[in-house]
Amino acid sequence: MSSPPTSTSSHDQGRATVARIYDYLLGGKQNFEADREAARRLLQAIPDSANIARSNRLFMQRAVRTLAEDGIKQFLDLGSGIPTQGNVHEIAQAIDPNIRVLYVDIDPVAVVVSNQILRDNPTCRAIEGDFTRPDLILDALADGDLASVIDLDQPTAVLYCSVLQQVPDDRIDAVVTPIRERLAPGSAMVMSHISATVADRYDNTTVSEGKAVFRARAATEITLRTDAQLAALFGDLTLLEPGLVPLNEWRPELGEPDPYAAGPTPSPMRGAVAIDL
Repeated sequence: MSSPPTSTSSHDQGRATVARIYDYLLGGKQNFEADREAARRLLQAIPDSANIARSNRLFMQRAVRTLAEDGIKQFLDLGSGIPTQGNVHEIAQAIDPNIRVLYVDIDPVAVVVSNQILRDNPTCRAIEGDFTRPDLILDALADGDLASVIDLDQPTAVLYCSVLQQVPDDRIDAVVTPIRERLAPGSAMVMSHISATVADRYDNTTVSEGKAVFRARAATEITLRTDAQLAALFGDLTLLEPGLVPLNEWRPELGEPDPYAAGPTPSPMRGAVAIDL
């Protein structure tokens, strides 16, 4: 994990990606100077951006552990990003070594690095794909080869961790609904998302500056959503307790290093896990 990114084309190095910005904020090494500069600018605008990333990572790990302990054997991580320590397969397979994981990301660096890590893991794989094109993802999963990793006719946990804020309001239902409705009974959906309440913590100028970094540096528009909007994305799935809450409040574990655990304010991200009963 300490080697430099595998892909070194001028295109890759010239523009930041959300996956590699996130990797930098988590202390990873799979990023280019464009990503590091974008992250530095983001930290200038919103100083606790690294804390937000770390809290999100810990939420993902708790959610995966919960679902693996509940017996789910397949995990589909959409917009999975650069793999770092404590990734989905590590958490899930610590519970059950036979659990299968498919990572999907549009960033070729993320996919190459993931498959390097997974080369000796026969039940896990990474593919290049756009989570905003659920039709293409479902087509890929119908292929006989990938179907050996993820069989959507069996209970599957689908993860949307800190990615849906990249989807505008006029497309969000078309992105989430086809995947959610394809899930078999007993499946689950995990979601974390920057909350509209971030505007209560920072003034409008600060929020605008943070969004502008992603727009200018990674060609990505960030959309904030209210709790009602986020809850609606789960459709008829049943939220597990404690429901849709700040990330540090979702089943926190004693001694966990969540930066918001003992702070005066909670994470500005919301998270929830829901089950198709």
